[in-house]
Amino acid sequence: IADAQHTEAYLVGGYVRDLLLGRSVTDIDIVVVGDGIAFARTIANVFGRTNLVIYETFGTALLPLDNTKIEFVGARRESYHKDSRKPAVATGTLQDDLSRRDFTVNAIAVSLNSPTFGNIIDPFRGREDLARKLLRTPLEPAATFDDDPLRIMRAMRFSAQLGFEVEPQVLEAARSMSTRLSIVSQERITDEFLKTMKSPRPSVGLQLMFDTGVLQVVFPEVAQMAGVDQRKDH
Repeated sequence: IADAQHTEAYLVGGYVRDLLLGRSVTDIDIVVVGDGIAFARTIANVFGRTNLVIYETFGTALLPLDNTKIEFVGARRESYHKDSRKPAVATGTLQDDLSRRDFTVNAIAVSLNSPTFGNIIDPFRGREDLARKLLRTPLEPAATFDDDPLRIMRAMRFSAQLGFEVEPQVLEAARSMSTRLSIVSQERITDEFLKTMKSPRPSVGLQLMFDTGVLQVVFPEVAQMAGVDQRKDH
């Protein structure tokens, strides 16, 4: 369909990461260089589906398909104002789209077009970091976290979920920028926290949150209790 539409289409993000790790995958993310919503409408029409959900504000579309959810988005650049919880979005290249992602292991793309089908695009050496079990940001950590502070919590959640180490520079940026999480909605913070708690090793994520001061910012009551418990342990 992408070939017929003369559209570049790529698998991206967690789908590619989990495929490379041999993990079970259900949700699929597709980036197109162009109009992601228009491409999603074409896909829905071809498959005879009427359940396409469109998020005009964010330029994304979600298509539930059998037991899978496919999300479509156009390649884009995002930026956040200092006091804003919502990104300013502009059309971009695939390179732009991958560079704005949270971690290198989530910044890998796979071509879906016939001439290059299966080709892996990995400008930030995400596959090396998968092999090293390392969480590293595509750009400087401060720039990545400044764009979306919730990525600070995502680092800790992925560490708990995947058993990966967080690069020291990333942890240092998380520590110095933890107060920036105050601009993020409580709903998004709670969602990340619950995902951490559902991970195989939630204590890993919680310890990182405590050590970097994140827990003190987002859940001060929990942090206070954790501090008391740690003093008891010592």
